[in-house]
Amino acid sequence: MIDWRHWHNEPYLVGGLIFLGWLYAILAGPWRGRLAPVGTPFPRRQAICFAGALTLFYLAVGSPLDQIGERFLFSAHMLQHQVLIYPAAVLFLVGLPDWMVDPVLARPALRPFLRVLFNPLICGIIFTLVISLWHMPDLYDLALRQKLVHVAEHVSFFAAALLYWWPLLSPSRAHPPARPPVQMLYLLAVVIGMTPIFAYLVFSDNILYPTYEFAPRLVADFDAAEDQLLAGTMMKIVGLIVAVSALAWSFYHWSDEKAELAKAVTGPRPDA
Repeated sequence: MIDWRHWHNEPYLVGGLIFLGWLYAILAGPWRGRLAPVGTPFPRRQAICFAGALTLFYLAVGSPLDQIGERFLFSAHMLQHQVLIYPAAVLFLVGLPDWMVDPVLARPALRPFLRVLFNPLICGIIFTLVISLWHMPDLYDLALRQKLVHVAEHVSFFAAALLYWWPLLSPSRAHPPARPPVQMLYLLAVVIGMTPIFAYLVFSDNILYPTYEFAPRLVADFDAAEDQLLAGTMMKIVGLIVAVSALAWSFYHWSDEKAELAKAVTGPRPDA
């Protein structure tokens, strides 16, 4: 059964997260004067967001939730993925100042490749393909049986999530976020693109993953079919709530831009 005291402490996980935190501290602290404009203060709020992203990443893959998702419940595994895709990825991007990323992203040799990679169409295709392909039964169950494959799955989910959020939350001046109308079309397109994998999980007549079919039941009368239905529903409902919220945020900024533009064109209203 579950050992609630077991938290993953593998060097590649803990060491990797510590390294990212250390690198951020070096860039935002002693090296800030080399990267940022003179007088730029320490990005306290962004540092908190970045630390939050690393913490959520560890809680998703290093806490006992990983055991539950790997051995017992598909819905717990889905929760892991959603923590990586939504709050962890969002906080990671929000935590990066432009002056920290652009010395790399603005390099002339990388600009043509990154211009293609960060195109909303490419970001949406990569995100949809990565999520969908990993949920194919043979590959998904292999990840549950093989530790290194499981690690690769989680890393690729997080990387794809960063691409998913890039057109909305890019921290880069060299590769900025898309315009709000493009963002709204992009979010709608990704929701549509993710519908087949949702339908595949929810409406399948079979249990897709043998690991969960034969796993001990943690909750009485909650069988593998119900677990699969819950996981598929979580994928769609949570994704839809996040997408609609992001769409509303984009629409608000678009309306605000249009109001500012109209004000600039017409000028201030004369006094009555």
